[in-house]
Amino acid sequence: MANKFDSKSFNPQAFGAYVKRVPNVKKNELAKSGAVGSNEQARSALSNQTGSLYARIPYFGRIDGSTSQNNDGNTDIGSTNTSTFEQGFVTASRMDGWTERSFSKNITAGTDFMDNVAKQVSEYKFEVRQAMLLSILKGIYSMSTDGDSVAAIAAKEFIEKHTHDISGEVGEGAYVSATTLNTALQKACGDNKDIFKLVIMHSVVSTNLENLKLLKYMTYTDADGVERELSLGTWNGRIVLVDDGMPSEGGNYTTYALGEGSIILDDIGDAVPYEMSRDAKTNGGQDTLYVRDRYICGVDGISFEKPASITASASNADLATGANWAVINDGTASIPHKAIAIAKIVSKG
Repeated sequence: MANKFDSKSFNPQAFGAYVKRVPNVKKNELAKSGAVGSNEQARSALSNQTGSLYARIPYFGRIDGSTSQNNDGNTDIGSTNTSTFEQGFVTASRMDGWTERSFSKNITAGTDFMDNVAKQVSEYKFEVRQAMLLSILKGIYSMSTDGDSVAAIAAKEFIEKHTHDISGEVGEGAYVSATTLNTALQKACGDNKDIFKLVIMHSVVSTNLENLKLLKYMTYTDADGVERELSLGTWNGRIVLVDDGMPSEGGNYTTYALGEGSIILDDIGDAVPYEMSRDAKTNGGQDTLYVRDRYICGVDGISFEKPASITASASNADLATGANWAVINDGTASIPHKAIAIAKIVSKG
């Protein structure tokens, strides 16, 4: 067995330079998808490093064709005004660091372990973003439905309409089938269901769809004119992303259907995003790489209602707390739930 120094494998007799790193088996497809977008007004308000932690952005209502009046030449024209709502966005800052000893380089034929760390930072950030996105999704599906307030009624309607849970059905009924997605999207948004552009699911669910031959794989034509199949599939016309990071519990799997830019997670940068520190004394000398990021967090159609306890940065626990989210409303009316391009399917596979 190879010896270890500072968690680095080395052979005192003969050691070649490291040529491989542990493969990353986390796909982080949600974080890389088109479902993640930005809000320019929120970005403008919060991108300044001296700006606030939280911003409320106007969300304009629509005029209503039902107010059209009959013109008989003898009646004054009545008028109404549009509603103006507000949508809350919060910032979340994240940080991390990695330390490598200089002596590790001496005993591993000159391998630069800090370079190895640096090459993985980009993928690491996708893991961070994915955890934040899943926290946001958990939060909006945990909104309070208690009471008869506009916010509670809107939350209850969203959660009920935008959830299609078949996990309790008997036999094959608990598994996704040819009609599952279409039914779920119609239930969520009715005739507005075309706002959904992609579906992200656990591999157990996608394998079931493959076995049922319900996934249609995209094709391309190569330089020789031969049509070849791509690994990217569609289900009822929506792009399918497969990621085992999707929630699963007790044999039940959650599949999300999302619209383009339906979740806001906008990287607006930290004042000092990267920093290298050299400690010449400790352990004979060591280097530490520090990474800092700052994100705007929100959901298109749902407002983050910041509690007083969040004073500097929203944690993943804050993002996952249902009390911190509310369907956009002005206290007397809420926006239509059909405008929110998020739905989930819960199934056995």
